[in-house]
Amino acid sequence: MTDLTAPERDQEEVLRFIERFAVQMTDAGWQRMPARVFAALLASDDGALTAAELAEQLQVSPAAISGAVRHLTGIHMAVRERDPGSRRDVYRVRDDVWQDALLGRNRVLDMWEESLMDGARAAGPNSPAGRRLVECAEFFTFMQNELEDLMARWREHRDKLRASYDAK
Repeated sequence: MTDLTAPERDQEEVLRFIERFAVQMTDAGWQRMPARVFAALLASDDGALTAAELAEQLQVSPAAISGAVRHLTGIHMAVRERDPGSRRDVYRVRDDVWQDALLGRNRVLDMWEESLMDGARAAGPNSPAGRRLVECAEFFTFMQNELEDLMARWREHRDKLRASYDAK
């Protein structure tokens, strides 16, 4: 596992980052413990920690970690893997976790768009409520189309960024 006490690593600052980012995520609607675990995984060099490492780093019980990783794996923000040659599980955050999360929202947006159009038909598409519902549905259509182009530009940018890391 990652050596969190390596000389170039300021562990105290890393812990402050974890708590600060977790608070920001909590303010955005995340549950507190999954936010802390997610931030800890992001801040680990290899993006992976065992439940025991997470519990020790965050100073919480194994039960708190268990619930948090169950939540994170359920929403596909982390994956559970088996540590090679061991019986212990390792929880990992993928490098492309944010992109995957955004793209995974398409299913939800499709459902919302369909429901909004159903609502518009029910309310009458030319009524004030119908027009509002159509506009909401069209917003999701627009956002999905824009997201496809945005993600293509992101992948291009990310590849250049990764190439610059490799050049160092």
